[in-house]
Parts: sequence; structure tokens; C-alpha cells
Amino acid sequence: MYKNKITKIMLLAAGLSFAATSFSTTAAVVPAGVKLAVKQELVRGNGSEVASLDPQKVDGLPEAMVIRDLLEGLVNQDADGNTIPGVAERWETKDNKTFTFYLRKDAKWSNGDPVTAHDFVYSFERLVDPLTASPYAWYLEMSSMLNAADIVNGKKDKSTLGVKAIDDYTFQVQLEHAVPYFVMMMGHTSMKPVHKETVEKYGDQWTKPEHFVGNGAFVVNKWVVNERLVLTPNKQYWDNAHTVLTKVTYLPIENQVAEMNRFFSGEIDMTYEISNEHYRNLVKKHPEEVKTKGILGTYYYQFNTHKKPFDDVRVRKAISYAIDRDIITKAILGQGQKPAYFLTPEIVAGFNPELPEYAKWTQKERNAKAKELLAEAGYDKSHPLKFSLLYNTSENHKKLAVAIASMWKKTLGVEVALENQEWKTYLESAREGNFQVSRSGWSGDYNEASTFTSLMEGSNSTGGTLYQSAEYDNLVKQAIASTSEAERSQIYNQEETLLAKDMPIAPIYQYVQTRLVNPHVGGYAAHNAEDKLYSKDMYIIAE
Repeated sequence: MYKNKITKIMLLAAGLSFAATSFSTTAAVVPAGVKLAVKQELVRGNGSEVASLDPQKVDGLPEAMVIRDLLEGLVNQDADGNTIPGVAERWETKDNKTFTFYLRKDAKWSNGDPVTAHDFVYSFERLVDPLTASPYAWYLEMSSMLNAADIVNGKKDKSTLGVKAIDDYTFQVQLEHAVPYFVMMMGHTSMKPVHKETVEKYGDQWTKPEHFVGNGAFVVNKWVVNERLVLTPNKQYWDNAHTVLTKVTYLPIENQVAEMNRFFSGEIDMTYEISNEHYRNLVKKHPEEVKTKGILGTYYYQFNTHKKPFDDVRVRKAISYAIDRDIITKAILGQGQKPAYFLTPEIVAGFNPELPEYAKWTQKERNAKAKELLAEAGYDKSHPLKFSLLYNTSENHKKLAVAIASMWKKTLGVEVALENQEWKTYLESAREGNFQVSRSGWSGDYNEASTFTSLMEGSNSTGGTLYQSAEYDNLVKQAIASTSEAERSQIYNQEETLLAKDMPIAPIYQYVQTRLVNPHVGGYAAHNAEDKLYSKDMYIIAE
């Protein structure tokens, strides 16, 4: 078993730091007695064609899956979701406002250049630079990084961001407020470094295989759009000696049934997800291959509150109330999902949600209130509510959309036009607000409630820009500034209460992750609540 012990590491707690604590960095740990296959190649289903491989320009899960293999940030996660060293072999803080990261000196880019603190300064500044137009620029603002908000809003230059290279291997971050979970936030995709010279030389073309330079365990070898993305080991990676796989292939298969069939034909080792309608049968017939786990995620419908008819809170509430979440989770999904009545899932560490009033009603009572609200808003049989529902191409999303539209029709007489778009087009429509109601979902960027509640803050292009509540934004600011865990928890509940009152979204269910995994795949992280899977930790077992 390979374990690289790091001593004198600094752990974060509520306002405190602890020295002389050791971490273990993970690699492909092959248990004694396990015989490896001669051919070490892994094929993974990835749901959709990636929109980009640029960490500062993506906000989707298919992209994060691949980028996790190609680029390494300051920290990683182990199989159980614990934060462990990445490029930073240790870090320290005395006040949870100033964080100093000490980088490993053997970290290199795939072209042989050393990975330095200057790379992180460049990449963090690039993230908040308005010229980058990153969909995740708000992330550093939510971290309370010094001057991030003003830079994002064009009031200050990116060079004023609270980041500094003290020397080549010492990277320091300055926050405006104490954030005890800041190190966890550094594990996000947008926090991965990029190679400055390569980005500046090739612009948006830098991620092409012939140009790509990364610092992760793998590099881009071949990319055939809408067919496959092939990765091979990065020989310059600091821990390459413990990478077992020789090739990783990602397949962009949007149809879950087609993906399942390719899995059982032996073409795929690990699927992106499982078709809802086949789950129960698969559990019965192939229990060893089916993997199910609760994860940090909520599935919801987003209302465009800037467009009629959803500028009326009565309409938003009526549509949300009329969704029978028990039927969705038990009859249609049936994989262990929980009905959602708030944005933040209960699995989040330290989150103790208070159910909103409508969640305590029976579905019959919710339906009655929905009819009443819709009538108040001026809609009835002679003047039915009509709108369109946007979702990205997926059999699972389609099945839910059809079922929920049927509930709305039966309960409220609503006429819904279903509109599906492929992933890239859907993302563009969602960002630009070109929809009335849109299928959406959020998976936590770190295991703390703010990763969900910050989503609806007014400047957040992923959700909050379609809400725009000064009262809510003020609560977000209070939570960021708070140094008390109990006080933050109370504020998070206030935020959820306000969301239930204003209903800018209709929470539907709390995620579980289901996928098919061939038993010959070793090192699969079955207990990581953020579903962060690193191919460098996996291997193929001889059959």
C-alpha cells in the first residue's frame, strides 16, 4: 500500500488551526493478493459531450469528471470525501482569513515546467477577470477572497485579488472574512490551475490534444467530438509511478438505455448513470454491478422570474405545490431519492433543515392550495396557464418532465410544451435566461450548506440572476461574515425559508448517484458524497 505521509499539516476547525497532523495522499492502492489485468484501460460513460476542458470556463458535471483527471488543484479528495493534499502538500492558517499553501516541489506540467505559486495566482485572477466571462466567477466572491467582488463587477483590476506568490512554492490567499471551510472550497474544478504560456499562445484552442498542457495524472491524447475523449498518463505527474491505468476513455452517451446496452456488451466499464425505468430490474439481476450512493445534490425546476407568467409568485407556488414529490421519488425513480422541499439536501454536513409549511401538508392539501393560487392569478379552464419546460436531452429528464407535466395538467389544467436541447445549447439557453421553466440541478462544490444557498445570490449566473432578492442577498452576506457555526446554520435556515416564500425554484428531489460499474474496476470511490472519482485511483482487476 502506498501512502505518502505529510507531517506538520494544518487542519481547519472553527477559527482554529492544528499543527503536527498527518494526511495521506491517495493513489491507486491495490490490496494485497489482488491480481491486476494485463490491459489497464478504463472506459467511462460521461453523459454528454463536454462543453470545454478549460476549468475557468465550465460549470457542468461532464466537464468536471474529465478535468479532475487532467488538472490538479491545491487539494484533492480521498475515497471517503476527506480533503487531502494535491499540489499543496500542506497549508496553515491562524485566523481562517489568511491561508498559506506550501506547494510540493516535484509537481510539474506535462511539458516539464514546474508548477509554481505563480500559476495559481494567474489562474485565480483569470477566473474573476470579466474578460474571461467565467460562469464560476462568483465562486471566489462567495469565498470572500479579497477584492473578488469588485473585480467581478469591473470596479477593480484583477491584479488586486487577494492572492500572492510569496516565492515559487508558497502561495498565500487573503480573505475579507474568516471562512473556516475555505480549504474545502479549493477542491472545486474552477480552482484548477492552467498553464499561462499555453493559454496565452493558443487562446480557446489550448485544450486541443496537440496543444494541451496539464498538471494532472493524465493528458489529452485524442478528442473526437461527440464520439470519444481519450486520456493517457502524464509522465511528468509527480505521482505517476502509482498511476496504474494506461488509458482512460470518456464516451458522451446521452441515452441511458444505449449506455446500459454498451455496458453489458463489454464496451463500457462504468456508466454515467442508470435509466430510471431499468433500475429495479438491474438491482435484481445485476446487484454486483449496480452502485448507489447518496450525494450532495438537488434536482429542481428553475423559474424565470423576469418573464411572465413566472414573475407572479402565486403562479410559481402553484406550479411547485402541484408536483407530487412522493410519486416522483418512490414510483418513478425508486432508487432512494428523497423528496426535496428546500435547495440544500439533508446529507450536507451540519445542515439541520426546518421543513417549510407546505412540506407538512398532504399532497391533496397542496393541490387545493395550488388551484386557489392559480385562480387568484387569473387562470382557469377558460383561460388556462400555458408555458414551456426546457430540459437537456436525457431519457431520465424526459420521463420526469412528461410525468410532472401530466400532474400539472390533471391538477391545474395547465398546458405545458416540453422542449429538449443538447447539453451545450441547453447551457447557453439557461445562462441567457431563454426559457420560462428549466430543468436544473446542483451538486455541492464542497460539503457545507453555503455551496447550495449561495446559488441563489443575485450575482450568481447559475441561479441567482433569475431571482434577484435584496433580502436574500443580505442573508448570504451575513452568512459569509459570520464566524459562528451556530449562527451560520440559523442563517441558512432563514435563506431556505425565504426561498420557500418566494419560490424562485421548485425543489423536486435529493440526489442519489446510480451507475453500473464492472466488478473488475478496482478503486471505485463508493462513499464519496460529492462523487469525485479520480481515474488515477482506479485499476483493472484480472478476471
